[in-house]
Amino acid sequence: MNNNKLNIYNNLIKLTRNKKLYLSLKNKDTFSDRLIILLFHFGFFLKKFKADVTKKEAQELFDFFIRQIELSIREVGYGDVSVNKKMKQYVNLFFSILENIENWDLSNKSRKFELLADLMNIKEDNDFLIDYFDKYREFLTNNSLKIFSKDIIEIKF
Repeated sequence: MNNNKLNIYNNLIKLTRNKKLYLSLKNKDTFSDRLIILLFHFGFFLKKFKADVTKKEAQELFDFFIRQIELSIREVGYGDVSVNKKMKQYVNLFFSILENIENWDLSNKSRKFELLADLMNIKEDNDFLIDYFDKYREFLTNNSLKIFSKDIIEIKF
């Protein structure tokens, strides 16, 4: 798993860079919006593959992921104090996402929309993100961890 953390991270980043994901936002997409979508990808990923890795490997992947996010925040130009504050917010947000997606497949569309709308500035009556994350969850279910831990993959769903 150690050598594959970067590939997993890069594959989730590639998914997050899908321009169609940002068409449903009310305003222009921001660093924060992109990070929230990345956290959703990572949350669904961990939910699906938590049984396939040990607790230690899962913790190492989480730590690696958080370090990469911290580096990205620093690259945007935040100072040390701001980075610590932002990281605390994003880690808390991630745990909130994990808690809320636990029953994603049992939730109806309006509940899913509420969750996304609470975290992001999405347009009303827009189901694209809900459909996207439903398809992403299905994609994860139909594939193994190996597909993410190899090189950068072409994902179409």
